[in-house]
Amino acid sequence: MEFFCYHRDRPGSVALRHELLEEHWSYMDRYAAEMIARGPTLAGDGDTPTGSVHVVDLPDPAAARAFAFDEPGYQAGVYRDVLLRRWHNTLGRTMWDFPGGRTGGNRYLVLGLGTGPAADLAVPPDQDELIAYGPLLSDDGTDWLGTAALVRAPDADAARAVLTPERYADIEVHHWQFGGRPS
Repeated sequence: MEFFCYHRDRPGSVALRHELLEEHWSYMDRYAAEMIARGPTLAGDGDTPTGSVHVVDLPDPAAARAFAFDEPGYQAGVYRDVLLRRWHNTLGRTMWDFPGGRTGGNRYLVLGLGTGPAADLAVPPDQDELIAYGPLLSDDGTDWLGTAALVRAPDADAARAVLTPERYADIEVHHWQFGGRPS
C-alpha cells in the first residue's frame, strides 16, 4: 500500500530541524527500499524548509502511522501537523526514475484537497514534467480525498494547473526539492 506523508514544520523550528537532520536521514535510510519520493518543501527564498514529503510503500495504515509519528523530527516537535493518506502511484515509478533528473528547473508539491466525486485520476497529458502523481485516498482506499503531485514547472501557477481547480476545496503549491542524503 502506498502512502503520502507530509510533515509541516512548526514556526520557529528550523534550528531544531537542522540539529536533527542526521537522525532524520538515518531514520529514512531504514525505509530506502520502500521510498517512492521524498524531499523538503521550502519557503519562497528556496532555502528555508517548511515541511517534509515522503511517499512510501508500506504494508498497512498502522505501519504508515508508525512511519509518520516515530520520525525523530515529529517526536522532537519540529512539525506542527502531519497529513497522512493512502495514495496511488499513478506513474508507477519512483522520483529517481524521473526522466528530468534531480536538478534543473523549479520543483513543486501540488496538493489538492477535495471531497465528492474523484477528479484528476488520469495522468495529465504532459507527464514528462511529473515526478510523482496520484490520488489521496481514505485508509481503506475507497474514498477519494484529493490529489498529490510532485512536478517540475516554470512557476507555481503552471504547477497548480496540473489539477482541475473547481474540483478541489483548496489547492496548495509549495516549492519542493529532491530529498535524501547528499551524494
